[in-house]
Amino acid sequence: MSSVPLRAATHGPHRVVITGLGVISALGHNATEFWDALVGCQTGIRPLRSSLNRIEAAPLRFEHVAEVQGFEPEKYFDPRELSFMDRFAQFAVMPAMEAIRQSGIEWTPELQERTAVITGSCMGGRGAEENGYWELFHNHRTRVHPLTIPLGMSNAGTSHITMRWGLQGPAYTISTACASSGHAIGQAFHLVRSGVAPMAIAGGSEAPLFLGGMKAWEAMRVISRDTCRPFSADRSGLIVGEGGAILVLEPLEAALARGATPLAEIVGFGATADAGHITQPTATGPARAMQHALADAGIVPEQVGYINAHGTATEANDRTETAAIRTVFGAHADAVAVSSSKSMHGHTLGAAGALEAVATILALRSGMLPPTANYTKPDPACNLDVIPNAAREQAVEYALSNSFAFGGLNAVLAFKAWQ
Repeated sequence: MSSVPLRAATHGPHRVVITGLGVISALGHNATEFWDALVGCQTGIRPLRSSLNRIEAAPLRFEHVAEVQGFEPEKYFDPRELSFMDRFAQFAVMPAMEAIRQSGIEWTPELQERTAVITGSCMGGRGAEENGYWELFHNHRTRVHPLTIPLGMSNAGTSHITMRWGLQGPAYTISTACASSGHAIGQAFHLVRSGVAPMAIAGGSEAPLFLGGMKAWEAMRVISRDTCRPFSADRSGLIVGEGGAILVLEPLEAALARGATPLAEIVGFGATADAGHITQPTATGPARAMQHALADAGIVPEQVGYINAHGTATEANDRTETAAIRTVFGAHADAVAVSSSKSMHGHTLGAAGALEAVATILALRSGMLPPTANYTKPDPACNLDVIPNAAREQAVEYALSNSFAFGGLNAVLAFKAWQ
């Protein structure tokens, strides 16, 4: 067991359940397509296509991304809306439509006035900003598009969700690199649990497949040339993806009173900082975040049956995350199933925590644990049960979803199956 001390549980007055969820990703345009692909061990990682329409100007050293295929925004948004919405904002609003529809919410003025909207995004609308810079520096234009600022601002996803449904409660965007939407869901959970907000719309979105962003990742030398193999001895790096996911969170008693069906209960949230290196992870910070999530949930490590790992398939992350899990779970680590869904939907940066929260919730709900795809051979430094290459039928009561970011910022969500 860990030597890191647990803090006391801080249960609020409300139990919090998820009553709706929505997804758009390289695996599909809704939660059903996303989940079917995960349990079928189908990859959304493919050769570069339409998003990088200037790739010939500066070729990349890698060929694969996890791009949303066949998305036609005109089917979901009118032309005026689209003129104000970068692709990342579309990827926030579209899954919010699905989540709110599934939740069956009937908006009243009182509910609209207090509902919170918390989203996460690492890069926001930098694709729109790059288009402006391209015109300035490459085509020698003297001005950029007049809506470049509202298109590029990172809070645009949150703002468009509030405007579409008239939501006037606490609303903001968190940008903590790859932990952004994990932190957003955790913050929303605490707002609902404490009673500050009677409901929250929370998640995140990202659209990083533009040339400048890809060249920046290329320079980091952490991108795989073929595919994403988390925890495998021959892993060679991450695959950048795009997409978004949104959850509806509300108090259990309110959900049951209006006849909604809880999909899962969110029971804990842990957030820590490594306070170490800007890019090199440590095991201590992630371990403390998992410990805090367990303590916040009021459960012990032996009750956890599944962890959706951060699992980026970089050498340092997978080794460090394994060490953190073993620190927290001790001998029970051998009995915990662990998988990385990034092996199929790619690393969606600020949206990763939300996509993986959805994967965790659906795993609890279905009794099927998603696999780690593309796994070829074990790494002694990653000696966990990583559910290689095929989903596993296994009922689990409690699960964690890990998100660890550059800058040493960590977010861990704890979920409980709804019986």
